[in-house]
Amino acid sequence: MPEVLAEKVESMEELARGVFRMRIKSGYIAEEARPGQFVNIKCGDGMEVILRRPISICSVDRDKGTFDVVFQVRGTGTALLAQKRAGDMVDFIGPLGKAFHMPENPGRIAVVGGGIGIFPLYFLLKELKGVSGDIFTGDAFLGFRDSASAIMLDDFRQLSGNVFISTDDGSMGFKGTIVQLFGEKAAANGYDLVYACGPAPMMKKVIELADRNGIKCQVSLEQRMGCGIGACLVCACKTKKEDGWEYKHVCKDGPVFWSGEIILED
Repeated sequence: MPEVLAEKVESMEELARGVFRMRIKSGYIAEEARPGQFVNIKCGDGMEVILRRPISICSVDRDKGTFDVVFQVRGTGTALLAQKRAGDMVDFIGPLGKAFHMPENPGRIAVVGGGIGIFPLYFLLKELKGVSGDIFTGDAFLGFRDSASAIMLDDFRQLSGNVFISTDDGSMGFKGTIVQLFGEKAAANGYDLVYACGPAPMMKKVIELADRNGIKCQVSLEQRMGCGIGACLVCACKTKKEDGWEYKHVCKDGPVFWSGEIILED
């Protein structure tokens, strides 16, 4: 169950320009959170930041009672959040949302992340490896704008069988989109399940590739949110039903959906 909490910041680290990892001391989140869930953080006081910001949980340490969020400065709220320092208090609600499906025997999996979409996928890989141990086989496909924005590569390498990297400008790894790179590997590598998080156009193409290759697929939607608990309509998304479609809330019914549930439009 989500709780409203005020907890202490344990550390702040700038991973790349404008991208920060915040470690928060919270035994409750560390114990209760599951991959794919998020916290809704109060970034500051005043009318310009009256709404909380939803940020995916990137990792938990249950022994130490901490959890990490990684976020990119994109506006007033996240700019204020980036000013937090160790010892400061942070107010948030969590854990929120529906988590990724965690199979007992995951088989051969792939995660496909674009930009800030990589963060919940790290938590997922970490948990899957923790459950499956040495028999776990998972590949990570990580897409970035350029080499300067490529982060957490060593973290992913510790958990993944293979880490495939793409950059838009070709300054690191494959030149092109991560979907192009995943498309080259999908059939040959025989994945049983693929998880994706990133911009909607990227995820739409991942879904198409998964369908084409008979791979089960889950996606985590990135969406603007207001309340984070399903009381407002800010994060509505289209989902399929027997006789057409209906709206659901990304914050409450997601952010994780099976690919066959959702309608991603161009």
